[in-house]
Amino acid sequence: MSGLPASYYRATATAYGGFAPLTGRHAKRVVVVGGGYAGLNTALGLAERGVQDVLLLEQDSVGFGASGRNGGFVFAGYSRGEESLVEKLGLEQAKALFLSTLGGVQLIRSRVGKYRIPCAMVDEGVIWANWFRDPRVLRERQQFLAEKFGVHWDWVPRATLRELLRTDRYSDGLWERNAVHLHPLNYAIGLAQAAAARGVAVHEHSPVQLLQRAGNGWRLRTSQAEIEAEHVVLCCGGYLAGLDAAVDRAVLPIATYVMVTEPLGPRLRECINTRAAIYDTRFAFDYYRPLPDSRLLWGGRISVRDRAPERVRDLLYRDLLKVYPQLAGIHVDFAWSGLMSYARHQMPQIGRRADGLWYAQAFGGHGVAPTTVAGELLAAAIAQDDDAWQRFAPFGLVSSFRPFGFAGAQASYWWYQFKDWLADRD
Repeated sequence: MSGLPASYYRATATAYGGFAPLTGRHAKRVVVVGGGYAGLNTALGLAERGVQDVLLLEQDSVGFGASGRNGGFVFAGYSRGEESLVEKLGLEQAKALFLSTLGGVQLIRSRVGKYRIPCAMVDEGVIWANWFRDPRVLRERQQFLAEKFGVHWDWVPRATLRELLRTDRYSDGLWERNAVHLHPLNYAIGLAQAAAARGVAVHEHSPVQLLQRAGNGWRLRTSQAEIEAEHVVLCCGGYLAGLDAAVDRAVLPIATYVMVTEPLGPRLRECINTRAAIYDTRFAFDYYRPLPDSRLLWGGRISVRDRAPERVRDLLYRDLLKVYPQLAGIHVDFAWSGLMSYARHQMPQIGRRADGLWYAQAFGGHGVAPTTVAGELLAAAIAQDDDAWQRFAPFGLVSSFRPFGFAGAQASYWWYQFKDWLADRD
């Protein structure tokens, strides 16, 4: 048994009483499977558009998966880089997809205020700190975003960055001002409460065991309920439901790690003199942010292994001390891991599998804003027959080749770690 408690987010979660498991027989217009951000945003988006008879089923509790375990960063973009996106789609389509995630950030701000979600949102942006001495990686991205997408990130010279982040590890940085960070589990709970208040039937501890065609619609079964639905939306992320083979085999469930320190008091400001969140320029980057109770949340690494909390703590503690050696000896109160869903093309998979069967998955560690976009696209498709979801058609359900894909993903990660190491020696 682990000597560490549950995640910091779970330990500080909003008390909401839970949502009862579904029982009995039901007929619904839409059933959403999965109570993470993609499912919650879809359900809430439908309710906001006046759609009645919406049911959301979660196999555990809302936000159980990556949505309630991530670093809490909310910013624009996808796992796939902007230049690669332009190469694939052309400038206009790539720009539209990127800017939609800026809209996602703004919608999150709006919903936090509108529904009074107590998720400790900090609207101070995100700093991209350069691990390497060569500033070109920053200059080139800053110029690309400004010239191609009309998006401006502020330059942070080394002297200024040293005042904000008391470490010799970084050189210069870029500050993405239009970004926030928040308590991700409390945000998920707030979305669920908002959806329920608008008439969505939310049910936890209701894993779907069967999905099959039934006439012009779909039949779903849990251990205690049976549902007939016109539309079904699969939003299971890295926690595969086994309901549709093509949807499941299109993603790799990949683990990432997070820890939270003890309250640091004044020591935190002696190291991190900003309320912004931070990540660095390596492929295998660290990400971290100060928490309201003077703790430090630290995350990083990607692995096909969902490690025990003690192992997560040991790995991340070593990473922390490489950047802030002055924090040696602090205690780590929480450490955990969680599964994200990745696609080979490094983009979200948002679309329609068959008439009335929709999916949203593969947000690949950049999911808070894109899941908001996905929810809006699918809600508009179902409620208004809007076809904007087809912007993601170039990034379909390509096979991840499990189990061999896991070996390929781990090898790629190690290769990029090696390239980071070489670049750090220059």
